[in-house]
Amino acid sequence: WIAAGTSYTNHDLEMIPIYLFYSMFGFQRTGDFNWAAGDSQSRGFLIGATSGRTTLAGEGLQHQDGHSHLMASVIPNIKAYDPAFAYEIAVIVRDGIRRMFVDDEDMFIYMTVTNENYRHPPKPDHPDVDEGILRGMYRVIQSPIEQPRARVRLLGSGSILNEVIAAQNRLAEDYAIAADVWSVTSYTELRRDALDAERWNMLHPHEKPVVPYITKLLGPEPHPTIATSDYVKTLPDALSKWIPGSLVSLGTDGFGRSDSRDALRDFFEVDSRYVTLAALHALAREGEIDRELVSEAIEDLD
Repeated sequence: WIAAGTSYTNHDLEMIPIYLFYSMFGFQRTGDFNWAAGDSQSRGFLIGATSGRTTLAGEGLQHQDGHSHLMASVIPNIKAYDPAFAYEIAVIVRDGIRRMFVDDEDMFIYMTVTNENYRHPPKPDHPDVDEGILRGMYRVIQSPIEQPRARVRLLGSGSILNEVIAAQNRLAEDYAIAADVWSVTSYTELRRDALDAERWNMLHPHEKPVVPYITKLLGPEPHPTIATSDYVKTLPDALSKWIPGSLVSLGTDGFGRSDSRDALRDFFEVDSRYVTLAALHALAREGEIDRELVSEAIEDLD
């Protein structure tokens, strides 16, 4: 892959290498090669297949990936994405080809894809969707509730986005809680943007401050935010200082397990029930709902 990814400069031959691997094995066991690819300015796509700690059922302790995005985040010229839907993948690949092979940017893309069959919806008809996918986040569903008991924000990525959408329905139907759902395609890109904004503001004290992309998207209201992924909690935690209001991170810290998807998501506490519970707990902590409702939900959700 490195040979093909550097052929544009070594052999004056443009190639678009695409390397597919188990995301756990690829990024962990070829870690030095990934740094070598960065150092040599390789271009192309690394596809971490069967990604996440719960989509590849029954593979046990070492085969399930909950941290490759954390490892990818420290290589400066990697753009790392965790898409949930086919149209997100299409936007990322199209833009990556343009940037690397038309605009000659020295970068390469790591993208995780899952091992789970589910319905892929059409791309939302909104002009900012493509930009959001590429910059790391966009709103995929807006709550239809006009007069809710309270409001939260739900962030999801990869196949866990489906659990987050299911939690939105639970919160609306069972608890009259409004929740907008955001697809986070890249925690790494969101953090880099926020760090760039902070650096610019520090070096330009007399200029109008730049607002990080994620802060601008979420708006000034301090509603609680619940961020859930198939990866370790460190990923969303790294954005907490730029998120208005409180943040609760749900993730898959720990070893993998050999079991069904439902059992794995129950074990790691990232299924729709736990997203629902985390939202209610956050609202109770803010004093927006009674704590008794949280106790009732624990029983109702089993």
